[in-house]
Amino acid sequence: MVADTRFELPPFYCPIDSAIHPDVGDIEKKATDWIDRVGIYDSDARRAWVIATNSAEFYARFAPDGAADNVLAAAQWVYWGFAFDDVRCDNGPLSSSPGDFAALAGQVQRALEAPHSLDTDDPYLTALHDIGLTLRECATPVQLRRFIDAHRAWLFGVCWQIGNQANGHMPDLNDYLAMRLGSCGGLPTMALLEIANAAEVPPSEMDTHAVRAATEAAILTAGLDNDLHSYRKEIHQQHADQNIINVLMVNHELTLEQALTQAVGLRDRIMHLYLRLRDKIVPGASPELRTYLTCLGRGIRGNIDWALRVPRYTSLSDPDEAPGPAGHWTPGWATRPSDTRTEAPALPAIAWWWDQLAA
Repeated sequence: MVADTRFELPPFYCPIDSAIHPDVGDIEKKATDWIDRVGIYDSDARRAWVIATNSAEFYARFAPDGAADNVLAAAQWVYWGFAFDDVRCDNGPLSSSPGDFAALAGQVQRALEAPHSLDTDDPYLTALHDIGLTLRECATPVQLRRFIDAHRAWLFGVCWQIGNQANGHMPDLNDYLAMRLGSCGGLPTMALLEIANAAEVPPSEMDTHAVRAATEAAILTAGLDNDLHSYRKEIHQQHADQNIINVLMVNHELTLEQALTQAVGLRDRIMHLYLRLRDKIVPGASPELRTYLTCLGRGIRGNIDWALRVPRYTSLSDPDEAPGPAGHWTPGWATRPSDTRTEAPALPAIAWWWDQLAA
């Protein structure tokens, strides 16, 4: 295993200004009260880790101009998602049992999508059901359906990831990127943007190939950024497995430094594509779509700003102990992509995104 001291974050190419919702402090307080009410933790240490995800700050950066109550609802889901991911996805008995996880995933999804009372003592199911009830009060039916569908896609991506882990299978780069689009949680996170901003994008715009490509490009950029942010801690905890760096090292027989260079290069090409698609779509877009596309970029930048100092990535404390002092990484910012090629990479899972520039 490569020592974590050899891994350094590179400069990030993200020519988007940082922003945050002015009511972030109040949103965080209300979210913490909600966490204590629904009880998505089983110890003081686990509570500390849930709160230390800084999920209120996280989503306040995604929708800095959003309706405060709606941003709060989105932040509650992010807190829940991190807590659920830590206990039921990345760790625990289900993390290597795809069949058992799939059964749970079905229950989780139904808890969100059905507006009925639940007969369960699982705090994660009851908390998610509570989030669903809140979203029904502040979202339109279209916005809610889009979020529910995105949530199902996330759970499917996690099932795929757990299946690989159970079989000891390291996916190739193309399959990994397709899987990562779902497993990183970006689909429901970005689907919450319409709700947070109280701005429903017309289906005639949202369902176009170009907007879908821009959405997926933004999600994968953030997902690969999370791979970079989490790699040091994953090595420290001996939990580094399906990560863009490991995928490249295993499948292409690269050193850590070579894999890091290739991973950042691909990430930068995807980031640059998002910017080009955004600039192509915005001139003819409705106000709602312009807000959505802008906040996709806010999400990329906000995810970086948040991750550079969140204990989830920067504290090397044991997960069974309260998080210790968090570091604050300052890798710097790049003014241009590290890989300046503008053509599509030879990866069928994502190559079609580039076709939308000429459509």
